Order: sequence, then C-alpha cells, then structure tokens
Amino acid sequence: MNKELIIRTGSSDVDFALLKDGKLIELHKDEESNDFSVGDIMLAKIRKPVQGLNAAFVNVGYEKDAFLHYHDLGPKLTTLLKFVKRVSTGKLKEYSLKDFPFEQEIDKNGIITDVLKANQSILVQIVKEPISTKGPRISSELSLAGRYLVLVPFSERISVSQKIEDREEKDRLKRLVQSIKPKGFGVIVRTVAEGKKVAELDKDLHNLVNKWNTMCKKMVKANHPSKVLSEVNRAASILRDLFNDDFSSIMVDDELLYQKVKDYVHEIAPEKESIVKMYQSNVPVFEKYGIERQIKTSFGRTVSMSKGAYLVIEHTEALHVIDVNSGNRSNKAKTQEETALEVNLIAASEIARQLRLRDMGGIIVVDFIDMGKPDNRKQLFDFLREEMKEDKAKHKVLPPSKFGLIQITRQRVRPERNIKTREENPNGAGEIEAPILIINKITTELERIISSKPKTNGITLNVHPFVAAYLTKGFPSVRSKWFLEHKKWVKILPRDAYTYLEYRFKDKDGKELS
Repeated sequence: MNKELIIRTGSSDVDFALLKDGKLIELHKDEESNDFSVGDIMLAKIRKPVQGLNAAFVNVGYEKDAFLHYHDLGPKLTTLLKFVKRVSTGKLKEYSLKDFPFEQEIDKNGIITDVLKANQSILVQIVKEPISTKGPRISSELSLAGRYLVLVPFSERISVSQKIEDREEKDRLKRLVQSIKPKGFGVIVRTVAEGKKVAELDKDLHNLVNKWNTMCKKMVKANHPSKVLSEVNRAASILRDLFNDDFSSIMVDDELLYQKVKDYVHEIAPEKESIVKMYQSNVPVFEKYGIERQIKTSFGRTVSMSKGAYLVIEHTEALHVIDVNSGNRSNKAKTQEETALEVNLIAASEIARQLRLRDMGGIIVVDFIDMGKPDNRKQLFDFLREEMKEDKAKHKVLPPSKFGLIQITRQRVRPERNIKTREENPNGAGEIEAPILIINKITTELERIISSKPKTNGITLNVHPFVAAYLTKGFPSVRSKWFLEHKKWVKILPRDAYTYLEYRFKDKDGKELS
C-alpha cells in the first residue's frame, strides 16, 4: 500500500489530497479565514448557563455562542476554573501543576447552574467547528495532541490506544510513560507510539509541556475571548495524525510550505525526509496526479464503480441515504445471490472511501442489494467494518437488517465537503454533468457490452466531434488503451447532430448495442 499526500496552494487556502495506491481517499482544505479549528483552545467567558438544557452558552468570539454541555465539562472543572482565575490575574506563575492542589471532582450527573455562572472565565477547546447555523461545539476537558502522545492537564491517568492489541506492548508503553510523565498531567498513548523508544516519547512529551507553558503565559491579562493555543496548521495536523511508513511521497507546489513540511517531517521521522518533494511543472499538481478528475467523478449524486455498478447518495436534514445499484451488467456469477454479494462488497469499499472523502457525519443509512443467506450478510458486515478501520473519525457500524439496510453513525467535527460537479449547459439553459465524466461513462458502457457480448465485432462509437477528438488524440490515446485491454478496435464516428454528452454504440450492421 502506497500513500501519497499532494498539497496545492491557492491565494487564500491550501488543498490536501491523500491518495492510496493512486486513489483519492481524503480531501482537506485549510482556509486562512477559518478562525476556529478543531483543537484550538480559547480563553472564553460564560454567557449564560441554561438549566433546562443542562448546558451553557459561551462567548468564544463567533457570531453565535458556542455550546458547552454539562457532560463536556470534565470531572476536574472546579480545579480548571481555579487555575484559570489565578493564572489570568497573574497570581500563579508556576504552570507545571506539580504543586497545584486539585479540587473535588464534580458530580457526573449534576446541574450546570451549580458549577458555572454568567461572566465566569473558562478555558475551552473546540471539538466541532461551526457547521451550518450552529456555533462551535466546545469542551472544557482539555487535551494537547502530539505525534505519539496526548497530554491531558489536571489528570493522573495513563491510557493506551485500543488499536494497540499486543498486551505486552501496552504494558511496556504504560511503564515508559509512567517514568517520564509530569505530575498533574494525564497521558494518552497514540497508536503510532507502538514500538517507539523512551527517548522519542520523552521528546514528544517535552514539546507538549512547552506548548502548555506557552499557552498559560498568553492567558495573563488576555482579553475575553481570545485564542491562547492554536492547533498546528492543517499540513502538520494531517502529517501528525496520518503519517506512517506507508507514505511514499509528499508533493508540495509552494516553496515556503515545502520547507515547512520538510522541517516537520525531519522532526517527526528524519529517515523519511527525502520523500518530501517540491513540485515543479507547468501542469497544475492536481491535474498531474489525476485528482481533479477523481474529484469530478466522486462528489456527484451518482458515483460510478467497477463493472457497471453505482451508488446514489442523497442528503437530507437528518441523515444521509446511500443506495447501491448493480446497474445494467452481467458477470460470470451463477446466481443472483452471488451477483448481489459481489456488487455489495465493491460498494462497501467505495462507501468507506466516500465517507472519508466527503467527511459525511451523523446517521448514514445504506441500502445494499438484498441477500438471502445470513453468511453473506455477515461477510458484508465484516468487510465494511474492516474497510472503515483506517477512518480516524469515531464511527459505529450496525449489522445489516433483513432488508439489507446497514446503519452507520460517524462523528463530524468540520463542515461536510460539498463540491459542485455539474456545469452550465453550453447548449442552453440548465446544468449538465461535468463533461469529464462522459469518458468514464463511455468506457464503462464499452466494458459492459464486451462482457455481455464477447463475440461482437465491428463496434462503432457515435459521439460529438469534440469527444471524438479527445478519444483519438495523443499516444496512447483512450481508444488505444481500449484496444490493449479488450483486443477490440472501436471505430469512432463524429456526429455533428449530437449534443456534447450524447453517444451510441452500434454493431457492424448499424444496430444499436445496449
């Protein structure tokens, strides 16, 4: 498995495309105008606790107040409030917490008005960016994420990622962290810490403690509200959370950002520094790596898959619905059940990719093709869960119902990526599918015809002259690739009367192939 990170810079934003074996699996955008990023820590003021909601509205500087639920306060809230008050007024100048007295934990089933008051100063962390008409979602249970460790102030607990399954390795990491952990701080050991030495963990922990001290210094005499700790830029954040030995290339098209990325990789994995490369070409980097094409084919209402199958993705206010369709296809499977299983497995892999690519959150209902055998339903469920293992967002997959429905819940912390794939109709009013999709549709249709009628010879494709020119230009042309793959030469006949997206396959007698 090869992973590549392609970074494209614009005038006011940066796009990050994560490829797995050449296929786009994640797309991120870092905008300069974005004042709130997940992980930012703000010095804020309680606007109003509301007993009926058991939550408080907090002024964090956004047009709408942030929402802080009682369950997001954290058990050490009283200690945090006391610490914030003493640091903000300059009375406390030692930020290590080793001698700071901890207060009694708050009741986990308590009432918001018993612990918070209006105009009270508080440190909060952004856990969900503003989405639609809602303000940011926040928590006062703070954490500072590093490469291998997460530092949790006002705690003494050490926990290890559940994805590290080896019991001996878990115990080893716990012992190492226990030996270097500062008093007053808890530590969460991340999955990428598996197999790492104490020196690497200690360096990461030291950096996090320095970040904490820098943040506390900013709190002295700071205005309300103000950002006292900013999450690292998106490039560093992606590398911190996703970077591993599977990465084979990081391509950057901007010299300043290239140097920053290279420095960061040198810091976290010096042996991998050579994979960071400066992209230098007149062809835009997203064009060169086929990312623009994949964006156009992946973000529409209909998503094509292999062998003629496709997904239909619908969005409603409450949930997302994904319908799996086998399409007009034939294969060598002997029964309808086998066909359904084959299409469902292809769809499961594409659905796991789509959830990450669009960053879809909330409730997702997938209508797979009905299967009668319980073993096949279990195989599909297990396969989907395995495909979603690499998804960093918290999620849960429920077993399929007897109607073939699978429900997925997935955490969303940023607005969903919605990219317009339809374009203005050059022939008149309205919109049409992006012309780039027509080549994919023609190729899929040709594969279906050859698969279902392998003895068909003398295939002619009737298309608009512009499309005909595209299919035959260059070497190897699209038509040449068809010949190499299927050993059949397709005659291409330009038709002036056709619209841009119109095409028909015909046999040697002029009869339409369908």
